[in-house]
Amino acid sequence: MTRTFTVSRSILVEAPPRTVYEQVSQPALMGRWSPENLGATVPGGEAPATVGLVFDGHNKRGPFRWTTRCTVTKAEPGRRFAFRVHAIGLKRPRLRAPIATWEYRFQDSEGGTKVTETWTDDRRSWPTFVANAFDRIATGGRTFAVFQVGNIDRTLKNLKRELEQAG
Repeated sequence: MTRTFTVSRSILVEAPPRTVYEQVSQPALMGRWSPENLGATVPGGEAPATVGLVFDGHNKRGPFRWTTRCTVTKAEPGRRFAFRVHAIGLKRPRLRAPIATWEYRFQDSEGGTKVTETWTDDRRSWPTFVANAFDRIATGGRTFAVFQVGNIDRTLKNLKRELEQAG
């Protein structure tokens, strides 16, 4: 089976790009929308992140919980926010390796913002059969690409709902 390394989904949010960016670029807030992320420990508290910021993301899937170490790679207000996940562990991210990159793009569109969320699998050094076997165990039978499409769809719908209700 061929591996899919990148998946993207988009949604239209009835809010200005800068407003959406200001929310999404605060890693501590992500737990409000994501079905898997519980938020993040961010040095300096709540403020839009800047390039180079390192934070720890807290996650859960079913009964399993883990922490990731992430670094912000893009922070263009109203346009783009991205971070790479480069360490993972149960309570502390001890295992260092390229894991994934998350990117959010914001485009002025139809009186709102087209938000595109993209997940990229950075585990390119893993043999495909190893990655596929690991993915199926970790996701209950699916590859991470398929699994992440569902997570992205839920995140974007939750983001849309919250920001449109607040507006």
